[in-house]
Amino acid sequence: MRKIFLVLITMFACTQLASAQKNYGTQFSVNLGINASQVTDANNYSSDAVAGLNAGIAVDHNFSRDWGISVGLNYQQKGWGNGFVILPDNSEIDGVNYKLNYLTVPVLAKWHFGRTNNWYVDLGPYVGFLLSASESSNTVFDAKSYFNNVDGGLALGIGVKIPINRYSHFFIEYAAQAGVANVYRDSYSSVQNITNGLNVGIGF
Repeated sequence: MRKIFLVLITMFACTQLASAQKNYGTQFSVNLGINASQVTDANNYSSDAVAGLNAGIAVDHNFSRDWGISVGLNYQQKGWGNGFVILPDNSEIDGVNYKLNYLTVPVLAKWHFGRTNNWYVDLGPYVGFLLSASESSNTVFDAKSYFNNVDGGLALGIGVKIPINRYSHFFIEYAAQAGVANVYRDSYSSVQNITNGLNVGIGF
């Protein structure tokens, strides 16, 4: 909870700084989208994907016509399907779906391109804080205790802005995240989050 509070304070500070610098190319945005999430490991194991929602806000600051930086704060539903649960008696339940909810902070370098610079690609690290976790067999009393509280990895995306007026725009983007941190607390089971999403939003 302390980490989440620090993230919120940081976002508030960025917002105040951005407000003061709006004449220098700073914009805010809100977005909503859908995810397809799964997990993978070093042995190329890949689980079934599950659908989820994401929603967030971001502050973009453009240093030039082509380059900028974006800092976001997103709620994301992740997880995977057709997993398993190992019970205290070492018995196993298969076909279990997991749902993990994160508060994610991406920090992305953004490059604009195209004839009118309305297309963009972004790339950078993200860190996620686990809010809750559940599994469909309902045999585990506290599923969150099985997972690490912090996730992290690389985020990338591509999108296009559609101007509404001089000060605002609508956008559509494809966004992906590849985790590098172990999802589980158990170091003997190292799997990472993989997420692909399609988002829409408004910048102003």
